[in-house]
Amino acid sequence: MRSRVWGSAAAVVLGGLLAAGCGAGERNTASEGAGKAEDSVSGAYPVSVTDCMGAKTTFSAAPKKIVTSNASSLELLLRLGAGDKVIGTGFPPGKGTLPGTLDTQAQEVKVLSQSVIPKEKLLGSGADLYIDTFASMGGMGGGGMGEAPTAEEFQAAGIRHIYLKSTACAAQSKNPVTDLSAVEADITSLGAVTGTSARAKELVTAMKEKVDAVQKAVGGTAENKRPTYFFFDYDAGTKQPSVTCNRQVANAVITLAGARNVFADCDGDYKQVGWEDVIAKNPDWIQLGVRDRGSEAANKKAFDEAEQWLKSNAATKGLKAVKEGHLLRVGSERTTIAGVENADTVEEIAKALYPGKVG
Repeated sequence: MRSRVWGSAAAVVLGGLLAAGCGAGERNTASEGAGKAEDSVSGAYPVSVTDCMGAKTTFSAAPKKIVTSNASSLELLLRLGAGDKVIGTGFPPGKGTLPGTLDTQAQEVKVLSQSVIPKEKLLGSGADLYIDTFASMGGMGGGGMGEAPTAEEFQAAGIRHIYLKSTACAAQSKNPVTDLSAVEADITSLGAVTGTSARAKELVTAMKEKVDAVQKAVGGTAENKRPTYFFFDYDAGTKQPSVTCNRQVANAVITLAGARNVFADCDGDYKQVGWEDVIAKNPDWIQLGVRDRGSEAANKKAFDEAEQWLKSNAATKGLKAVKEGHLLRVGSERTTIAGVENADTVEEIAKALYPGKVG
């Protein structure tokens, strides 16, 4: 089978990651869906990885100057210990939105744009790798907010273009997302590419241990005994709710926590519905999906506002979860964006839904 050294007009997944470059690769059905990079544990180069279609891409060395499209890909690199290689980011994390020292490190990264990085600025950044988190979501990936660089332009600038598979490919997945394997594969692959495989292994192992403990405690609960669950994306607007469907990582988080996503019957990642649809589902629990405001006080205020809206709105105040006070305050990002904290969210939801069962 032929290998490619980073360029192809087709999309290439780096273990869990999708890389776009120039040229075509042959299909490798044996590694399709494996979600792992060769030599990812040892961290040796060259590192060969494959995409969802089986095309192979080979990296001969770790990137030295990385630009991230937004806070989620930046956070993964910081957790891997590769933050010193990041020279710029779009959609920067607000001060206080990342935990502990990660926040301090994140605030030191140059902000190339408060939203999608302009084409000229990205191509002239001096980066040798661009990590794009939301390829399937036009506005976030650049497809809906200005002209994005072409594969040829990336190549001419010497920039490899990578997407996180767990988000970029989720909407096109053939099956519902019910576990965190794609997220773990992204972390493993980023570790292989950046030479931080040992740390990646630690992060993935910790995630697995946390989720496995929850599964041991509540995984055997019969499907019809599991509480129904609605992720209320308050920040997406209340006029017409945006719901998380079965291809979104939140569906995996909810499922692993022992709940039933009330909109697991819609294929895709997100969908606009009417409040009458939510009322018809009448969920047992509602998660107040609020994005991190940067401080505990600001977050509490936002959660209070989301709760008050549900309790005062004529269409929602009669919902079972609202009347019973089953309103869970867990942040949006850690639920809907692929990352290490997905496992923490699984544990937090399970503790609320199954008090006394999850340690």
